Amino acid sequence: MRDISRRTFMKSATALGVITALAPAAARAASEPAKIGIVGKVKIPWFDNVEKGVLKAGKDLGVDASIINPTTDDPAEQVRAIEDLIAKKVDVIGVVPNDGKALEPVLKRAQDAGIKVIMNESPGQKNADWDIELIQDKAFGEAHLEAFAEAIGGEGKYVVFVGGLTVVQHNLWADFALKLQKQKYPKMQQVGDRFGVSNSVDDSYKTAMDQMQANPDLKGFLIFGANGPIGAGNAVSDRDQIGKVIVVGPFIPSQGQKLMKSGAITRGFLWNPVDSGYAMVALGNTVAAGTEIKNGVDIPGMGPCEVDALSHVIRANKQIDLNPKTIDEWAKVI
Repeated sequence: MRDISRRTFMKSATALGVITALAPAAARAASEPAKIGIVGKVKIPWFDNVEKGVLKAGKDLGVDASIINPTTDDPAEQVRAIEDLIAKKVDVIGVVPNDGKALEPVLKRAQDAGIKVIMNESPGQKNADWDIELIQDKAFGEAHLEAFAEAIGGEGKYVVFVGGLTVVQHNLWADFALKLQKQKYPKMQQVGDRFGVSNSVDDSYKTAMDQMQANPDLKGFLIFGANGPIGAGNAVSDRDQIGKVIVVGPFIPSQGQKLMKSGAITRGFLWNPVDSGYAMVALGNTVAAGTEIKNGVDIPGMGPCEVDALSHVIRANKQIDLNPKTIDEWAKVI
């Protein structure tokens, strides 16, 4: 009995020692701010503004938040950035992917390491916990199509730009826009396939020039991707086609203000990229804290959000209208 009691005592003492040793670490972990690392698509003005939101959220919410904006839109750069964050043992990784499929393995490694994974602009992303969106995809794509159709009189040839053929969100918006065009504006005719150029001002400019040269009767460019309207707008201006060739698409207001005022860009819809950065950090902090995500969840800075528990997509409603009447005010903000 004495041997049994001694063994029992030793086991209990050992267990108590482990618990005592772990308690301070657990307390420290609980008191430390969440570490949240965001990976943008590429270092362009849009993601410079996303960075502002990331840093503001970190300050407002008292969390350790940072962002990596790769120098090119090569998915391999995003993979390396995510691997760096895994090595740093952050609590949450947020990504705006260039190619969601290419990121699946590294996101799985992050989850296996106990890191929460959140996305922006990638609903249905495999190996992610949540995706947060600031607009309604169908409404966003259709709003651009309606504005474009109105501007070109509902008929004629047009070209579609997206950031890349693997950029899920851009192509989803284009899908909704083209579906509506076929149903409602049968006299409109898309020229060729989509051009994956609108992550780059230079590529968009060159492609717009080429397409206007190849199609003298071209009515305009319907664009998804914030650098596309800038490149296409400059091309339209340089070819003296303002008012003859229409450009519609989302863009940074301060970057495209002069082009819109001149008529080289007709209209666009957008959300504030600062809000995107803020939303990812706010959601990351909410997830890290173990808060239940359910319909109506109040994400700081976003208000009550719609939650699709099946697809793990969270949606706020932050769409804004860029037109000649609103551009000056928005250019002061972003």
